[in-house]
Amino acid sequence: MAVYLISYDLNKPDNNYESLYETIKSYEAWWHHLDSTWIIETSSSCQSVSNNIKSHIHSDDNLLIIEVKNNFNGMLPNHAWEYLRKRNY
Repeated sequence: MAVYLISYDLNKPDNNYESLYETIKSYEAWWHHLDSTWIIETSSSCQSVSNNIKSHIHSDDNLLIIEVKNNFNGMLPNHAWEYLRKRNY
């Protein structure tokens, strides 16, 4: 399983992005603690995840997907760190 960070800028405020959120939640495991950032755990490739998500956003939106390794730092609540430490990197 791979762990990917998904980050986006949704530039069409009138657009309904509910299908985007449901698509991200459909992966094996997901984490969403920051507004425009998700972390998912999946057996899918980065390209497959990207293609899947692109079908739910507008061409003017921005999307970044990066594979996450067990090397991270920042300022988050304890429960967020606990979740991240339990992932299969």
